Amino acid sequence: MITLNDAKKVTSAAEKKAVEIGQPMNIAVVDSGGNLIAHERMDDVWIGSIDISIKKAFTSRAFDISTKDLAIQSQPGGQFYGIHVSNNGKVIIFAGGIPLRREGQVIGAIGVSGGSGEQDQSVAEAGAAEF
Repeated sequence: MITLNDAKKVTSAAEKKAVEIGQPMNIAVVDSGGNLIAHERMDDVWIGSIDISIKKAFTSRAFDISTKDLAIQSQPGGQFYGIHVSNNGKVIIFAGGIPLRREGQVIGAIGVSGGSGEQDQSVAEAGAAEF
């Protein structure tokens, strides 16, 4: 189980990275059921990224894969082509979502949105590394 305290550590580490790269972010953490535990919206970040960060976290947990890797596999001809229209539009297929594992089990995920895909991914990786 991922606790609120765990989620706060993850968002704090991600925020630190976002500040370091100079890009405000929305940072979401979900539990094993894909339910939101914590969300942080930094000052001056796009409001449209609130929903995207939450959906990136959901997607990573729902399929136990990073959204960056899912994006590669969901291109035309890929095994997951069309997956982005599943789950009532909650699936996001670009970088910034990473499953959170403990003892080999996925117990939650982080989703980050507010910058380029590369920036979102690096901030999500920083948060996941703290977990």
